[in-house]
Amino acid sequence: MKTLDANMILRLATALKAGDGYCGRRIMESAPDKQHAHELIERLPASQISTAVRFLEFMLLDPVARAVATAPPDDEPVTSEDRRRFLEGQAWFRQRGGKGVPMADVLAEFDLEPEDLSHPPDDVQ
Repeated sequence: MKTLDANMILRLATALKAGDGYCGRRIMESAPDKQHAHELIERLPASQISTAVRFLEFMLLDPVARAVATAPPDDEPVTSEDRRRFLEGQAWFRQRGGKGVPMADVLAEFDLEPEDLSHPPDDVQ
């Protein structure tokens, strides 16, 4: 897990105080905000520092990483059909030396060229 430095904590505290919801990416605009953030950090009891750091790190995650981190566990049971398909997929990749289907082949199935995509993939073979 990435460790926050004082500047990151200050930016986050300022953003949260301002209520802009942009989680620490806002540039601090004034010395009073910086000072207030320092005061809040200094007032935390030692027993709450690690919790506060984890919370701030969570706030700084990008939205997709945050959604993955808070998603409920997959509690759907694995069926024998699931296992069979998984094993078939592993065998398919082994037969092909661990390589999948080249993007150019996938596009060709739909009569497309890499240039037809708005952003052609870099790895088209």
